[in-house]
Amino acid sequence: MRWLPTIVCWVLCLCVPLAVDARVRPYDDIVASGVLKVAVYEHFAPYSFEENGKARGVDVDLAQALADSLGLKLELLWIVPGEKLDDDLRNFIWKGHYLRPGVLADLMLRVPYDKDYRNQRNDVGELANEQVVMFGPYQRERWQVVHDTRRLPKVDSIGVFRLHRIGVELESVPSFYLSTVFGGQLSANTDHFPTTAAAFAAMQGEKVDAVMGLRGELDWLLFKAKDAELKESDNTYPNLGQPTWDIGMAVHESNRQLSNAIDMQVEDMINDGRMAKLFEAYGVHYELPGLYQDLE
Repeated sequence: MRWLPTIVCWVLCLCVPLAVDARVRPYDDIVASGVLKVAVYEHFAPYSFEENGKARGVDVDLAQALADSLGLKLELLWIVPGEKLDDDLRNFIWKGHYLRPGVLADLMLRVPYDKDYRNQRNDVGELANEQVVMFGPYQRERWQVVHDTRRLPKVDSIGVFRLHRIGVELESVPSFYLSTVFGGQLSANTDHFPTTAAAFAAMQGEKVDAVMGLRGELDWLLFKAKDAELKESDNTYPNLGQPTWDIGMAVHESNRQLSNAIDMQVEDMINDGRMAKLFEAYGVHYELPGLYQDLE
């Protein structure tokens, strides 16, 4: 029957609800609802992950503290990372995703607090993220090397990896960096793994002598390993474009009342030491973001 595909498509269209743009909740509606919806990245220890069915991590605890400070209950929305941060901001802050019609977060954590990124423009010269307010820097992150002192006593410079193997996460900044720095001299000794945790496990299994990744992730892995022979190196990385950067938050541009309320809470937590304690609970070094370093 030639008409059958048309009928089937028509029936499916009736059964599947049309995707609609999600509605941004004004601050008064958030308060009235009694719930703060916060987006965090899934499977991203030590910042946001699940363990034994319970949400854990620095960002999860921070989200809870912020919700408590506003007298609200916390609802977490778990982010599966898109190809670019722009995708995540679109899907969770200002438009929504077709698989979750009508669902937006009030607040998103772990957003780079970076002037150049905030001001980047699209192909027609418009601000790429004009519907987003990025604010509330709460941590400085950096790239870090951890090495096994039993096989690599110290890392005076990145050049030691001409002779020693180092593990990195595939398609990460360290992966690109170690494959290209010094004219590619380190590429032969750079091993790629699905995750930083997998690279760390390879170091524990003596397949590589060191790992390069996010300091927060490596701090957490060291905290869990409890192996005194695994050490963080203290050196610079030549020709690495941005070795440190600040992490903040994002809300919809129409929701500055929420960002102002959250900003005050973040500042209080930083000043009274509560922010540092959230990180210390997961073995993570806490480093003030640049905004607060400038005030010291």
